[in-house]
Amino acid sequence: MSDYAAIIKAPGFNLGVCCNRDEITRIDYLQPGAEQTPKTPLAKEAVRQLRAYLKNPAFEFSLPLAAAGTFFQRKVWQEIAAIPPGQVTTYGELAKAVQSAPRAVGGACGANPYPLVVPCHRVIATGGGLGGFARERGGFLLDIKRWLLEHEARE
Repeated sequence: MSDYAAIIKAPGFNLGVCCNRDEITRIDYLQPGAEQTPKTPLAKEAVRQLRAYLKNPAFEFSLPLAAAGTFFQRKVWQEIAAIPPGQVTTYGELAKAVQSAPRAVGGACGANPYPLVVPCHRVIATGGGLGGFARERGGFLLDIKRWLLEHEARE
Protein backbone atom coordinates (compact mmCIF):
# COMPACT_ATOMS: atom_id res chain seq x y z
CA MET A 1 0.00 0.00 0.00
CA SER A 2 1.43 3.37 -1.00
CA ASP A 3 1.49 6.47 1.17
CA TYR A 4 0.01 8.45 -1.70
CA ALA A 5 -3.36 10.10 -1.28
CA ALA A 6 -3.73 9.94 -5.08
CA ILE A 7 -1.79 8.87 -8.17
CA ILE A 8 -2.57 10.21 -11.62
CA LYS A 9 -1.29 9.39 -15.07
CA ALA A 10 0.61 11.90 -17.13
CA PRO A 11 2.21 11.39 -20.56
CA GLY A 12 4.98 8.86 -19.88
CA PHE A 13 4.92 9.13 -16.09
CA ASN A 14 2.66 9.27 -13.05
CA LEU A 15 2.32 11.86 -10.30
CA GLY A 16 1.92 10.76 -6.68
CA VAL A 17 0.28 13.23 -4.29
CA CYS A 18 0.89 13.13 -0.54
CA CYS A 19 -1.14 15.32 1.77
CA ASN A 20 -2.55 15.68 5.22
CA ARG A 21 -6.04 17.01 5.82
CA ASP A 22 -5.11 20.62 5.11
CA GLU A 23 -1.94 20.77 2.99
CA ILE A 24 -0.05 19.08 0.19
CA THR A 25 3.10 17.61 1.72
CA ARG A 26 4.78 16.23 -1.42
CA ILE A 27 4.29 15.49 -5.11
CA ASP A 28 6.46 12.79 -6.65
CA TYR A 29 7.28 11.81 -10.21
CA LEU A 30 6.64 8.08 -10.57
CA GLN A 31 7.20 5.48 -13.23
CA PRO A 32 4.07 4.87 -15.35
CA GLY A 33 1.57 2.62 -13.62
CA ALA A 34 -1.92 2.39 -12.24
CA GLU A 35 -3.80 5.43 -11.05
CA GLN A 36 -5.05 5.63 -7.48
CA THR A 37 -8.36 7.29 -6.71
CA PRO A 38 -8.02 10.31 -4.39
CA LYS A 39 -8.43 9.36 -0.72
CA THR A 40 -9.28 12.84 0.59
CA PRO A 41 -11.02 16.02 -0.60
CA LEU A 42 -7.65 17.81 -0.81
CA ALA A 43 -6.15 14.96 -2.85
CA LYS A 44 -9.15 15.20 -5.18
CA GLU A 45 -8.54 18.93 -5.62
CA ALA A 46 -4.82 18.32 -6.23
CA VAL A 47 -5.71 15.79 -8.93
CA ARG A 48 -8.10 18.30 -10.52
CA GLN A 49 -5.42 21.00 -10.60
CA LEU A 50 -2.64 18.70 -11.83
CA ARG A 51 -4.86 17.45 -14.65
CA ALA A 52 -5.76 21.05 -15.51
CA TYR A 53 -2.04 21.83 -15.84
CA LEU A 54 -1.47 18.75 -18.00
CA LYS A 55 -4.19 20.02 -20.36
CA ASN A 56 -3.19 23.69 -20.18
CA PRO A 57 0.33 24.59 -19.02
CA ALA A 58 -0.79 28.16 -18.31
CA PHE A 59 -3.02 26.86 -15.49
CA GLU A 60 -2.24 28.57 -12.17
CA PHE A 61 -2.11 26.32 -9.12
CA SER A 62 -3.76 27.33 -5.86
CA LEU A 63 -2.95 24.35 -3.67
CA PRO A 64 -2.13 24.78 0.02
CA LEU A 65 1.49 23.64 0.40
CA ALA A 66 2.95 22.51 3.72
CA ALA A 67 5.93 24.57 4.85
CA ALA A 68 9.09 22.79 3.77
CA GLY A 69 12.77 23.40 3.19
CA THR A 70 15.35 25.76 4.54
CA PHE A 71 15.12 29.53 4.34
CA PHE A 72 17.44 29.45 1.30
CA GLN A 73 15.44 26.71 -0.45
CA ARG A 74 12.19 28.62 0.09
CA LYS A 75 13.81 31.75 -1.34
CA VAL A 76 14.85 29.82 -4.47
CA TRP A 77 11.43 28.18 -4.80
CA GLN A 78 9.75 31.59 -4.56
CA GLU A 79 11.89 32.82 -7.47
CA ILE A 80 11.13 29.66 -9.47
CA ALA A 81 7.39 30.06 -8.87
CA ALA A 82 7.58 33.47 -10.58
CA ILE A 83 8.90 32.02 -13.88
CA PRO A 84 5.96 32.07 -16.33
CA PRO A 85 4.97 28.93 -18.26
CA GLY A 86 6.88 28.60 -21.51
CA GLN A 87 9.84 30.59 -20.18
CA VAL A 88 13.07 29.39 -18.59
CA THR A 89 15.92 30.81 -16.58
CA THR A 90 19.36 29.41 -15.92
CA TYR A 91 20.80 28.19 -12.65
CA GLY A 92 23.27 31.08 -12.93
CA GLU A 93 20.58 33.74 -13.45
CA LEU A 94 18.61 32.37 -10.56
CA ALA A 95 21.75 32.30 -8.41
CA LYS A 96 22.33 36.00 -9.11
CA ALA A 97 18.71 36.77 -8.15
CA VAL A 98 19.11 35.05 -4.77
CA GLN A 99 22.75 36.13 -4.31
CA SER A 100 24.13 32.62 -4.26
CA ALA A 101 25.92 30.09 -6.48
CA PRO A 102 24.45 28.00 -9.32
CA ARG A 103 25.32 24.72 -7.57
CA ALA A 104 23.41 25.81 -4.45
CA VAL A 105 20.42 26.75 -6.61
CA GLY A 106 20.62 23.33 -8.26
CA GLY A 107 20.54 21.72 -4.83
CA ALA A 108 17.46 23.73 -3.89
CA CYS A 109 15.78 22.73 -7.16
CA GLY A 110 16.53 19.08 -6.43
CA ALA A 111 14.99 19.38 -2.95
CA ASN A 112 11.72 20.85 -4.26
CA PRO A 113 8.88 18.75 -2.81
CA TYR A 114 6.24 20.36 -5.06
CA PRO A 115 7.20 19.83 -8.72
CA LEU A 116 4.86 21.41 -11.27
CA VAL A 117 3.37 23.66 -8.55
CA VAL A 118 6.89 25.06 -8.00
CA PRO A 119 8.10 24.59 -11.60
CA CYS A 120 11.78 23.75 -11.15
CA HIS A 121 11.74 22.21 -14.63
CA ARG A 122 11.92 25.81 -15.91
CA VAL A 123 15.50 26.15 -14.64
CA ILE A 124 18.09 25.05 -17.18
CA ALA A 125 21.85 25.08 -17.64
CA THR A 126 23.72 27.98 -19.22
CA GLY A 127 23.80 27.49 -22.97
CA GLY A 128 20.36 25.91 -23.06
CA GLY A 129 21.24 22.43 -21.80
CA LEU A 130 18.70 20.80 -19.53
CA GLY A 131 21.07 20.48 -16.60
CA GLY A 132 19.80 18.12 -13.95
CA PHE A 133 16.34 17.45 -12.66
CA ALA A 134 15.21 16.28 -9.24
CA ARG A 135 18.85 15.47 -8.43
CA GLU A 136 19.22 13.32 -11.55
CA ARG A 137 21.50 13.99 -14.52
CA GLY A 138 19.79 11.68 -17.01
CA GLY A 139 17.21 8.99 -17.58
CA PHE A 140 13.57 8.95 -16.59
CA LEU A 141 13.44 12.25 -14.69
CA LEU A 142 15.32 14.18 -17.35
CA ASP A 143 12.86 12.79 -19.91
CA ILE A 144 10.05 14.26 -17.77
CA LYS A 145 11.80 17.66 -17.70
CA ARG A 146 12.16 17.54 -21.47
CA TRP A 147 8.45 16.68 -21.86
CA LEU A 148 7.36 19.46 -19.47
CA LEU A 149 9.38 22.09 -21.33
CA GLU A 150 7.98 20.91 -24.67
CA HIS A 151 4.45 20.86 -23.21
CA GLU A 152 4.80 24.47 -22.09
CA ALA A 153 6.41 25.56 -25.36
CA ARG A 154 3.33 24.33 -27.29
CA GLU A 155 1.08 26.74 -25.43
